[in-house]
Amino acid sequence: MGLSEYIETLNLLGDESRIRLCVLLRERELRVTDLVRVTGIAQSRVSTHLGRLREAGFVRDRRQGPQSFYTLAVDTLPGTAKALLDDATRSADPTLEGDQRRLQELDAERRGGLPESFAGEMEKHYSPGRTWQSLAAGVAALLRLGDVLDVGSGDGAAAATLAPYCRSLTCIDSSSRMIESAKERFSARPHVRAQVADVHDLPFPDASFDSVLVFHTLTYAEHPPQVLAECARVLRPGGRVVILSLDAHQQREVTAPYGERHPGFSPADIRAMLTRVRLDVVVSDIACREAKKPHFQVVLAIADKPTPGPSRSAKRV
Repeated sequence: MGLSEYIETLNLLGDESRIRLCVLLRERELRVTDLVRVTGIAQSRVSTHLGRLREAGFVRDRRQGPQSFYTLAVDTLPGTAKALLDDATRSADPTLEGDQRRLQELDAERRGGLPESFAGEMEKHYSPGRTWQSLAAGVAALLRLGDVLDVGSGDGAAAATLAPYCRSLTCIDSSSRMIESAKERFSARPHVRAQVADVHDLPFPDASFDSVLVFHTLTYAEHPPQVLAECARVLRPGGRVVILSLDAHQQREVTAPYGERHPGFSPADIRAMLTRVRLDVVVSDIACREAKKPHFQVVLAIADKPTPGPSRSAKRV
């Protein structure tokens, strides 16, 4: 190897990122997305570094459909480069060790296991099939529900998770188009009915339902207290109403285009409305907070209708 080749090799491997990529590609093929995941280097930079390494003959690539796989061209590497990468691999450098650890975690995910680093924060990480939708389906399977009313059901998307576990399910919404979609969704379930109705004046006799769902309906209703009064009226003694609502917020410019009339309700607001219609509030609190800005929060409220007899005090949290 001539002097110019020594200098070219040293210049090429004089960048920390390129050494990290070469060490990772010594033993196996990896995609750009794998290298980004393991190193944390931006995809554009990884692609640029791989391009330079490939031009110099340090790296080979192989196409498989839309994917490109890269590996180190060990058999044609200059001796100086081999020696340098050998030393780097044997070193106890924390950056290179971190890359190897994250590569092992990536392998574990693909084998169907979960990396130990997920412990304590699994809700922040994705793995195939482990979604909030699948969790909701699993939790719903534990339920044995009676007659359920979904107030402001939309097209029945949320109610569909509960439908198999209800004795009967009634979906109401003010939109005829939504109700037509709900009817189509539940066409194979004779115990489910969907109808257009005013949430402020429910077309059902008193004490008709064991459970009433009010999922993200209050912020769209013209008179939320009246909606809850109607829910309390059609609820059977000992029955339960469950509410999901946006917490009070200052981002009306975000929610108004969706048709919302009210900028959310605080847990105290919802507790007060439920108390006024003589329901025993079990809980009214923040249930979750969105990760993306503006970080909307959702209130979960649960309230029971007292049974006849001596008054009872509900557990409040």
